Amino acid sequence: RTKLTVARPNNKTTTMAKGKKSVVKFVIDCTAPVDDKVLDVALFEAYLQERIKISGKTGALAANNVVITRDRTKLTVASPADLGFSKRQLKYLSKRYLKKQQLRDYLRVVAASKNSYEMRYFSITGGDEEIEE
Repeated sequence: RTKLTVARPNNKTTTMAKGKKSVVKFVIDCTAPVDDKVLDVALFEAYLQERIKISGKTGALAANNVVITRDRTKLTVASPADLGFSKRQLKYLSKRYLKKQQLRDYLRVVAASKNSYEMRYFSITGGDEEIEE
């Protein structure tokens, strides 16, 4: 933090702390498919790096201070709050990646909280009984 000195009309000076810019973080939790070795987080991260658009342009992540970090099973996208980065775009790109990997029939992208998504398997119940008429 940097300090600003402000001159007041009554000739007193006060020091104010300049606030840190706020950052919005979005998390994509891929725990279930990664544990089953169905999804590779490194490839998914690379896909997002080249496909995320900012102001209609791809490849502008570093210029706009957007950072994608990877844990073992989670991806975190950090963006400045004034940029207005869309959580919806992450869901769209996640679904496109699953479709490209032919996993879209088995996995879905669900909002786990206000700023996170989670990849879950479709719950398939045993409704295989045939109905006779």
